[in-house]
Amino acid sequence: YKLSVSPEMDIMEYCRKEWRGNTPAAKRMRKGYEAVAQKFASIRRIRGDNYCAFRATLFQALSQAIQLPRWLQSEDFTMLPENLLSKYDWIKQWQLRQKPGKRMGEIRDEIKEYLILLRKKWKNISEIKDPVEKQEACDKLFKNEEEEYSLYEALKFLMLNTAIELYNADKSGKRVPVFSWLLFARDTSSNPCQLMHNHLNHIGHSGGLEQVEMFLLAYALQYTIQVYRLYKHSTDEFITLYPNDPEEDWPVVTLITEDDRHYNIPVRMCQETML
Repeated sequence: YKLSVSPEMDIMEYCRKEWRGNTPAAKRMRKGYEAVAQKFASIRRIRGDNYCAFRATLFQALSQAIQLPRWLQSEDFTMLPENLLSKYDWIKQWQLRQKPGKRMGEIRDEIKEYLILLRKKWKNISEIKDPVEKQEACDKLFKNEEEEYSLYEALKFLMLNTAIELYNADKSGKRVPVFSWLLFARDTSSNPCQLMHNHLNHIGHSGGLEQVEMFLLAYALQYTIQVYRLYKHSTDEFITLYPNDPEEDWPVVTLITEDDRHYNIPVRMCQETML
């Protein structure tokens, strides 16, 4: 049994364990971890499957949630699968986790269940005032594999919905963020249907999130995802924001990556001293 989110470990201790050598790469990683350790005391390792970007982002968002985001409160939130499937027949080919070849009605109902679960968990955890209890509730959720993966399916569907909105906005001449052009400039995702077939359907199975999809995730959640990219230490890409021009009222979550493929999470120093 693999833990989804490992217990806290001192950040520099973790670094010394992982990066012992004297290669340029090891030196750069140590410098990167030293910089992160100025702000954060500990690190929590995230289980390394193809969902790790989702896992790290959602865990951090829930850990610090104090209210239900506006988009989760809207009446028609759980109607998304129905609304989208009525307009876009190709969504019938949505790949449910480990359940290929589902019928349209089943897809609609199942995704609706995932969205309801996401809202319920977010609401319950955001209402917990005690930080220790909140953390325990998050740990418990991320030990329940069935629920955990259902939440990732919900996130994927929200990303598809956001992609469709951006694509339609661009086609009708509205201003869209730059990453949206990049997303649809790829040969493999020139429209939302291709994005679903060639990318979203594969996340968690044969691949994780690419850089441009980190932007899409941030927009879907209306969160700024701040990432310490350790291998970019001493360049201006060391701390990267998705999106790079975030809305001021979006909450911020922080992740750490050594290679833009696997993500871990730093645990905030100010919280440590408070506890």
